[in-house]
Amino acid sequence: MALTPSNMLPLGEKAPDFDLEDTISGKSVAYQDIKGEQGTVVMFICVHCPYVIHIQDELASVANFYKEKGIGFVAISSNDVEKYPQDAPEYMRKQAEEVGFNFPYLFDESQEVAKAYMAACTPDIYVFDARDQCYYRGRLDAATPGNGQPNDGKDLRNALESLLSDQAAPEEQLPSMGCNIKWKPSVVSREG
Repeated sequence: MALTPSNMLPLGEKAPDFDLEDTISGKSVAYQDIKGEQGTVVMFICVHCPYVIHIQDELASVANFYKEKGIGFVAISSNDVEKYPQDAPEYMRKQAEEVGFNFPYLFDESQEVAKAYMAACTPDIYVFDARDQCYYRGRLDAATPGNGQPNDGKDLRNALESLLSDQAAPEEQLPSMGCNIKWKPSVVSREG
């Protein structure tokens, strides 16, 4: 596991579209299907990453609270499941059921969606406004395994509150930190 920071998609960037299989329902899900009336949160996570495991309950809590306020949520896993079989769709579905995710959990087998979002790590979190423009990208909060910081979703919650209050995007946006996305060898060789 290599500790990797977010690449920080430029603010104002349009949300890349996707059409991926939801490991929970088995249905194909596109960005427009999960888009919220007030905004949308796109999260890159996986099953085995200790950084994701550390915050997954708070991710579910944030989603439960803000879905009621018109925010859409989706999680995507892009890891290479040949080398990391613990991140395969059947384990994603189990994770979603155990944690109580109330949002689609999509499998990005080709890794094209992760590349389109410039995702680098798990967790990697993006907030898009009602016009699908990047409003926030970065961490859930300051908590990481073993650092003793509260796992309260403070950074993401503050960004969503600002969005819902029609305020400008938060000036301070700190990158998320976590395990690097497990790229397939062909993806790594194409990107250098």
